[in-house]
Amino acid sequence: MAKGRTAPFFLVFLLLSTWALAVGAPAPGAGEPGQPVEVMVARVSKQDIPCFVELPGTVQAAERAAIAAKLTGMITEIPVLLGATVQAGDLLVAIDAGEITARLNQAEALLAQVRRNLTREQNLLAQHASTPETVKSLTDQVAVAQAGYQEAKAMLGYTTITAPFAGVVTRKNAHVGDLATPGTVLLQVESLRTLQVRAEVPESLIPRISPGEALTVRVETAGVTVQATVSEFAPAVDPQSRTAQVVLNLPPDPALRPGQFARLLIAGPSTRTLLVPESAVVPSGQLDRVFVVADNRASLRLVRTGSRRHGMIEILSGLDGDETVATHNNRLLKDGQPLRVRP
Repeated sequence: MAKGRTAPFFLVFLLLSTWALAVGAPAPGAGEPGQPVEVMVARVSKQDIPCFVELPGTVQAAERAAIAAKLTGMITEIPVLLGATVQAGDLLVAIDAGEITARLNQAEALLAQVRRNLTREQNLLAQHASTPETVKSLTDQVAVAQAGYQEAKAMLGYTTITAPFAGVVTRKNAHVGDLATPGTVLLQVESLRTLQVRAEVPESLIPRISPGEALTVRVETAGVTVQATVSEFAPAVDPQSRTAQVVLNLPPDPALRPGQFARLLIAGPSTRTLLVPESAVVPSGQLDRVFVVADNRASLRLVRTGSRRHGMIEILSGLDGDETVATHNNRLLKDGQPLRVRP
């Protein structure tokens, strides 16, 4: 009976031994315990890197015009659509010209009448049948009638509004049948040939900006990052917001459109930071690991990383700055692993 119980116990012992050997086995590529792993290394570098301040801005057209009427009248024609391309001189809005036309006809008839009267009196004066005062009075009446005619003619010109330059209709606030009144914006036309970015700069950063300087502008929706040139800069600070307005010219890019949100990057004070090659950082869940090489052994360090630039990654904490780190064949290293540095 004792012999029958021995077989199950022996089987359990065999399974536990196999599991223990499997757990204790080293990970593939990490090397057997005591056997050095060949790695490449790099020194942690210290660099002074400028900090950038991001300011919100808006892309806008350098040439834009709000089209408004100069007189009151019913809109009879708007031959353009929203988004339509127009050329300089193209008709944008036509306003009912009935009353203005009648006033022009009246002024023209009055001018013709006083001119005839002046001619008659001049002929009579030559025959000594009129007086110089009468001729002078009629001459003044002709000048007044001429001015009234020119005014009516100019008013008739206000009933048709044309495009001041070639561009695109970006806003349409009126339709045929609406009543146009002076100062009310009917359309907006913008030229897409030259685009700008307008931003508000805090007064603390104003000394870091000068006209003609190139600054980085990023438009994330368009996937565009360009160097824009400062073209205009407000000489005074707004006492309410403590900011000054800056305008930058953007280089041509088909992906840019007026109204897009932009970010203006202005360099702030430089800060000293630690940089290591990106290959030296081993991601591990929510943590990043770096293996420091000292005395031909790997020392595990948990680090907090920052920005990436030119194949390097910023180390915010976890390193002192005087270490040498493993950069290749470091994914499966363990703390205390023997190493052999590849020359």
